[in-house]
Amino acid sequence: MAERRRGWPTAVGEALHSYLAKSGLVRRVAQAQVIPDWPRLVGTQIAAVTAPESVTPDGTLFVRVATSGWMTELQLQGPQIMVAINAGRGAGRIKTIRWLLSR
Repeated sequence: MAERRRGWPTAVGEALHSYLAKSGLVRRVAQAQVIPDWPRLVGTQIAAVTAPESVTPDGTLFVRVATSGWMTELQLQGPQIMVAINAGRGAGRIKTIRWLLSR
């Protein structure tokens, strides 16, 4: 990041990036990005019956599933889904997916 000159304003994006880096939140933001990216990462069929809810600091992703049949299927597809959601993701990798049955 280029050093800014005194008296000159800092771009919002630059200030935000600097804050996230200093606070150690870059990894958490990268982990959380899986939630809005979920449909693109898993495809429309799986996205239609699932809803990602949260990511813990240790990298566990919690996902709601519409039916027990789909939950079983997704547990079997877990390794392929993990590869898809972590592809190209340096910081903020997801380590585990916990499937939760919707009520």
